[in-house]
Amino acid sequence: MKRLRLGIIGAGGRGTLADHAHCPEQGVEVVAGVDLDTELLERFRQRYRERFGAEVRGYCDYREMFEREALDGVFITSPDFCHEEQAVAALKAGIPVYLEKPMALSIAGCDRILQTARECHTRLMLGHNMRYMPFVLKMKELIDSGAIGEVKAVWCRHFIAYGGDAYFRDWHAERDKANSLLLQKGAHDLDVIHFLAGSYTRRVHGMGGLTLYDRLPRREGEVPKKEIDVSFNVEHWPPERQSGFNPKIEVEDLNMLNLQLGNGVFGCYLQCHYTPDACRNYTVIGTRGRLENYGEAGGTIELFDTRRASFRMEGDATFRIPDGGLHGGADPRIVHDFIGMLRGESVPTSTPQAARYSVATGCLGAESIRSGGLPFEVPPLPEELEQYHYWE
Repeated sequence: MKRLRLGIIGAGGRGTLADHAHCPEQGVEVVAGVDLDTELLERFRQRYRERFGAEVRGYCDYREMFEREALDGVFITSPDFCHEEQAVAALKAGIPVYLEKPMALSIAGCDRILQTARECHTRLMLGHNMRYMPFVLKMKELIDSGAIGEVKAVWCRHFIAYGGDAYFRDWHAERDKANSLLLQKGAHDLDVIHFLAGSYTRRVHGMGGLTLYDRLPRREGEVPKKEIDVSFNVEHWPPERQSGFNPKIEVEDLNMLNLQLGNGVFGCYLQCHYTPDACRNYTVIGTRGRLENYGEAGGTIELFDTRRASFRMEGDATFRIPDGGLHGGADPRIVHDFIGMLRGESVPTSTPQAARYSVATGCLGAESIRSGGLPFEVPPLPEELEQYHYWE
């Protein structure tokens, strides 16, 4: 078995995902990481010493890591606005890529990544880990079994209690660095809507706006990154009493999209960044019933398939989803799929084409909101990119 040497770009934050890959006894090692923050880079190295007894190298420039390390794969978990540049560079260097969502900040950026991977014959996988969450997989299983008949609509309500912590205190609040929270946050849900419906968005119409955070007190001048508190703090409530927000706030905190998919299914995605609770709630309606989930990492899926005179929370059948911990235990599963892809042993559930369509829907949804609700057609991928197998 070939030993795999892996690197990380963006060693902090979401970069801890790569810890699931470090299994020397199975021939897989994380050998190096990149981050501009030298303190964070040292914490990354210290974590590997303490947790794995491993000495990993740290770099401040990903190009230097590419030159010095003979990598068999790289995790790109850097900020969203870095994804396109770094993914293209890795693919051109012949290094297979695990790229966190969103794939890029524009449709053109996504297509450039796809075209580069195809031209360089370099493997590419996207980090849409919700496709690996137990509740999503169970809903997909029930749909595919015919439990609710032919799917006609998929709705998602996304309540984000920590929006004021995670997205309006730092770069996420700026359009040139995030475009819209329909990407950083919504890309997951748009991808799941496509996954459950079995098709991609063809037409999108949006309404929404910046309805709260633009009115709240902001920081003045430059502040060191480590002094910006983006922790998920339940004491940060209610939102109107909070302060210290990013000096520039340009992205919407309330987003509502109507979707028409290529196979005739209709979708709806609702996102709010100042709710008191945090939850993703999906409803899938078919010709013979409907599904609805309560909870993500745990909770239930309710199946309604008999006629009734009034609403009730309990379905005709209840499927309990065990609490799998962070992200429902999806992270080790998706990393396992990446390793399997590198070895040619498995085909990822999360595909680059699907990731591109989630970004395309989010980008045009944001454009629709910003243009007063005009509908937009999602451009299809060129046939050669649509049919290309990025995992081979």
